[in-house]
Amino acid sequence: MKQKACTKDVERAFGILQSRFSIVAGPVRFWHKHVLHDIMYTCIIMHNMIIADKRDVDASIEDRMETLTPVVKMLLDENIRFQQFLARHREIRNKDAHIALRNALIDHLWDEYSNSNN
Repeated sequence: MKQKACTKDVERAFGILQSRFSIVAGPVRFWHKHVLHDIMYTCIIMHNMIIADKRDVDASIEDRMETLTPVVKMLLDENIRFQQFLARHREIRNKDAHIALRNALIDHLWDEYSNSNN
């Protein structure tokens, strides 16, 4: 029974972090554990700072109310999100697109600064 209560508390806390920080709500399977640790730790600290900033220090304990747990729904299937991730990754790694963008940037900079007095 006690484990159920602890699990519920952890799920509630994680749901609050997911609703506040979109980085926590996204897929994490390609991140290193130490990066995930740093992200979660940072989000928890920022959440606590936000709560401390909003809290009325002079209010009595009875006046303070816990916020409702937000409902977080995934809009896409996890497989679809993974396929979209792979497609974006392929676009980033596309050598022809890289060369075309590089050449366009060179042409732009050449046009912009070749006629200047500087």
